Amino acid sequence: MIRLLHIDSSARPGRSGEQAHGSHTRRLSARFVRRWQERRPGDTVVHRDVGDQPPAPVTGAWVHAAFSKPEEREPWMHAALEQSDALVDELLAADLIVIGVPMYNFGMPSTLKAWIDNIVRVGRTFGFDRSRAGDPYWPLLAGHGKRLVLLSSRGDYGYNPGERLGAINHVEAGVASPLRYIGIDAVDSVAIEYDEFGDERLHASIATAEAEVDALVERLTSSAMSMPVAEPASMAPRPAPDALAS
Repeated sequence: MIRLLHIDSSARPGRSGEQAHGSHTRRLSARFVRRWQERRPGDTVVHRDVGDQPPAPVTGAWVHAAFSKPEEREPWMHAALEQSDALVDELLAADLIVIGVPMYNFGMPSTLKAWIDNIVRVGRTFGFDRSRAGDPYWPLLAGHGKRLVLLSSRGDYGYNPGERLGAINHVEAGVASPLRYIGIDAVDSVAIEYDEFGDERLHASIATAEAEVDALVERLTSSAMSMPVAEPASMAPRPAPDALAS
């Protein structure tokens, strides 16, 4: 059984094609999950809507707690990390992470950035040891076979690498880079463009993106039987306490 973590981050509550001013990314992510479940109805899907219910941003108390050794944490530290722990556990349990991420001012929504800040955790998703030769950091999720799918939308067009606006597109790289840092290296992406134009180019882009989503689902479900299944959160590797930064 494959476990999907479906994350939406658009501020728009509805889906385009169903509601006026609905979200294109919600439309694509819902289509991906629907097509997946049609092909693999026994798989588990967990949906988290950070656009509607944003995670709390990282605070000084959060940083203090996260960089304290687990056995030395005081009760208030555990409370400060409670939401982060839940988000990390959700990620650790997932094999496939599907994220709907619209472009806001050339980057991701702040709500999704807050999610990333909560799940990139020393001792839980990456390790750190000052005494380690070479690079003191290492990804704790490497080798677990996790895959990331990014489903985006853009108001303008030409944001792909090498195109007219590719250099100012910080969406896909902004999400994929921190997740690669913790060990999720396999990344696929699909995007809708021309939203601000609202003409036949937008409709053509939507149709193309939906066809790409369908093809991606077919490809991934066809190879799903060979995908490693994520270990339970309680079994995820962690560094020894002395490998934690203080």
